[in-house]
Amino acid sequence: MSEKHPSLTCFFPCYNDAHSIGSLVAAADTVAAEYTSDYEIIVIDDGSTDSSRELLTELQNKYPNLKLILHEQNKGYGGALQSGFRGATKDLIFYTDGDGQYDVFELRKLLRVMQEGVDVVNGYKIERSDPLHRIIIGKVYLNLMRFLFFFKVRDVDCDFRLMRREIFDQISLHHTSGVICIELVKKMELSGYHFVDFPVHHFHRTHGKSQFFNFRRLFRTGVNILRLWAEIIAIPRLSKLFSSKRKQAVLDS
Repeated sequence: MSEKHPSLTCFFPCYNDAHSIGSLVAAADTVAAEYTSDYEIIVIDDGSTDSSRELLTELQNKYPNLKLILHEQNKGYGGALQSGFRGATKDLIFYTDGDGQYDVFELRKLLRVMQEGVDVVNGYKIERSDPLHRIIIGKVYLNLMRFLFFFKVRDVDCDFRLMRREIFDQISLHHTSGVICIELVKKMELSGYHFVDFPVHHFHRTHGKSQFFNFRRLFRTGVNILRLWAEIIAIPRLSKLFSSKRKQAVLDS
């Protein structure tokens, strides 16, 4: 282990993930300890109603680098991520979901890619391990987001990312739903941060079910996407266009 490595935060949003969160913490502790002696693991329990909180409290006895952020009420996926980014204190920040659909040991590969000049190592799914309807919806969603937001990254929907903490001194996040991932990646792109895309495996969900795929949540997500598109794409472009026209009118006069 080289002491020249930056310090590292690994964090996981957790909502009713008692079946998987323990193994994620254990994997993160192993990988982080291999990389640096200066690390922390954060789990944001977003108002879980299963045994997640009790399990996490017990895990603190085994993993002294584990810190807990406890939401008494569910704040949504974006709210959990915001708490994680605010709570992170180390040079690098890695996060992935608490449901175990990604292999935390693949963080080793991302850490090797995070060299000087790289700000974000953005995972992309080699193959999505989901039911067919979710695969189809996922492809439509990715293509639509690429069309609306002009994304350069390969997969904005892959929550397996390693970033420099200093990024969050420059950008702020506001969305509390899953739309936060679009907000995060696009704001980093607009700020000129250097991305590297890296392939990671995606695994079948063995417990529970997605909170995303119901009509009410899909409708709300659609509204939030349109609001975000107006905020960071449409309005700035219109403002730039009107400003350019005003300047031209002044010159012509």
